[in-house]
Amino acid sequence: MAKNLVIVESPAKVKTIKKFLGKNYEVMASNGHVRDLPKSQLGFDAENGFEPKYITIRGKGEILAALRKEVKKADKIYLATDPDREGEAISWHLSQALKLEGKKVARISFNEITQNAVKTSLKNPREIDMNLVDAQQARRLLDRMVGYRISPLIWQKVKRGLSAGRVQSVALRIVCDREAEIDAFIPEEYWSMDAELSVKGEKKPVNAKLVSVGGNKFAASNKDEVAAIVDRLNGATYKVSSIKKGERTRKAPLPFTTSTLQQEASKALNFPISKTMRIAQQLYEGVDVKGYGTIGLITYLRTDSVRISDEAKAMAHQFITENYGENYATAGSQVKNSTNAQDAHEAIRPSDINRIPSAIKDSLSKDQFRLYQLIWKRFTASQMANALYETTSVTIMAGDCEFRLSSQSSKFDGFMSVYTEADDVTEKGNVTANSLSEDSVLTLKELLPEQHFTQPPAHFTEASLVKTLEELGIGRPSTYSPTISTILARRYITKEAKNLYVTEIGEAVNGIMTDFFPTIVDENFTANMEALLDGVAEGKVEWKSVIANFYPDLEKAVKRAETELEKVEIADEVSDEVCSVCGRQMVIKYGPYGKFLACPGFPECRNTMPYFEKIGVACPKCGKDVVIKMSKKGRKFYGCIDNPNCDFMSWAKPVNEKCPRCGGYMVHKGNKVACANAECGYVFENKKE
Repeated sequence: MAKNLVIVESPAKVKTIKKFLGKNYEVMASNGHVRDLPKSQLGFDAENGFEPKYITIRGKGEILAALRKEVKKADKIYLATDPDREGEAISWHLSQALKLEGKKVARISFNEITQNAVKTSLKNPREIDMNLVDAQQARRLLDRMVGYRISPLIWQKVKRGLSAGRVQSVALRIVCDREAEIDAFIPEEYWSMDAELSVKGEKKPVNAKLVSVGGNKFAASNKDEVAAIVDRLNGATYKVSSIKKGERTRKAPLPFTTSTLQQEASKALNFPISKTMRIAQQLYEGVDVKGYGTIGLITYLRTDSVRISDEAKAMAHQFITENYGENYATAGSQVKNSTNAQDAHEAIRPSDINRIPSAIKDSLSKDQFRLYQLIWKRFTASQMANALYETTSVTIMAGDCEFRLSSQSSKFDGFMSVYTEADDVTEKGNVTANSLSEDSVLTLKELLPEQHFTQPPAHFTEASLVKTLEELGIGRPSTYSPTISTILARRYITKEAKNLYVTEIGEAVNGIMTDFFPTIVDENFTANMEALLDGVAEGKVEWKSVIANFYPDLEKAVKRAETELEKVEIADEVSDEVCSVCGRQMVIKYGPYGKFLACPGFPECRNTMPYFEKIGVACPKCGKDVVIKMSKKGRKFYGCIDNPNCDFMSWAKPVNEKCPRCGGYMVHKGNKVACANAECGYVFENKKE
């Protein structure tokens, strides 16, 4: 009988797929890519049509030898790598490395590793899609050009071992720009005012919010303005002016894409992006479930599509009808995919909705269970009816001042019986609003003015950075996780709690990229490049033309940078400190954690000391020097040189002037100087020379 060879990427899939196929099928894994560009050189010939030069990846010789042995025995070879551009490219590289020309070769792909999906793919084989392969080749060469031409400059300017990347440089700039916004932000004072009202016949008072005064929107920026309004309200009669009742619909969520799964797992499960992708990969490739054997629990995890197959919809409709009722079942929320969506894929969903999380919990690790449960709930909710709320809005007049209160109550929970998002806050408002009528007798108990200050933009988290990259069209589902992992590993950014902060090294690298390679770190340019790569994948753009148009401008920028960076590169700066070992003047060096003092007599003398850069400002607490320091995670701050005897520290750069209003210390805020005490709020323009 005929013997067939199925080649997959991951060894974890071998066991899962082998179970679905008969004795006439051998399943083997390539362990990812088998060929790549050489590490020691650029890897393509710019003078000869940008033809890439591929070599066998070190360590893959034995794998290829084993595959060649099985290829000789096989009557037909099925290339079953992942269903995306990277997977298509791996299949093409396998066909080249194994010299499959003249053999019976077919490309198959499946969105989920289930018996039905795998057997259906075998019945519908196709040829390798060279458009997808070329799109991946173009991306690989673009990334190689940027990395191999710019990284050496970064080594010279900052430190060896760092790197520049086409997408990572844009991500770094986005974080740097946000940090600059936060540093320049000056809080502004504003006030709100509530009226606590007792209602005749009700035990609990209600709180109504002041929304307008004299027909104009209420806005008070200081205590005096609030006091004037309080005087205006003294002796006023409070009366219900109108009551509006209505209904609000809350739409069921869309099923997960790669981006939304990463965001929600970060918020709901506190998973780093890399952890989410690692565990999702395990769930996709197959888990040993009691009573079922090894099965793939979710569909393919790298997708920007929200499409659901008709089969999965029908299965979900039946499950929801049987377990929740006909009124909970619906066709599910759907939107039209963006033009760049890989619509051959589906959204991320359970491979079988009937496999409820609690039933297989014992077969999963704690983290696998939590992520699978999140995916299962989100998909189930996406196929359920919308939630309905009854709303009540009450307007109360006190003279010409308008107050408002509202409430809402659930009329039909719909999809919310299964799933609510991590940051979902359902405001119920005043529960007693429903008991008010236009005849209600109201008595003022107390006016409650409250001071507030505007808040700066939030620091990026991994989740919000992924969201921003997706909205700007930068990168693709497969690139979000490695991009963020790279800039964290290079210590360009650091993570404290969930927030991302730029380090001193990150600022230096971003400065070089912004000054010398503005196109590469331009959001619109990078998004347009992604659109061109999509055009290659669709067969509308020739891949080498993308490379040919990009490379000359890059080379020109590199040559300029090589010249100008050499001019600004200086010898080690000599400090005032004397080496305690050999007596030489110590010099300032730049390491992975920032600047430090080192003896210039290295390697004879290896003495080092912490480096503290003075900023010419006296400590507000003890009068000694304020210096620049680095937190354990690489974030810059300002502290007293006499620490730990003095505990002064500030994230913003202090100045010598004291606040004329409260006497506290002041700090730089962009082109202004502000009191460090936000409640004081004193600000003046920073006159630069």
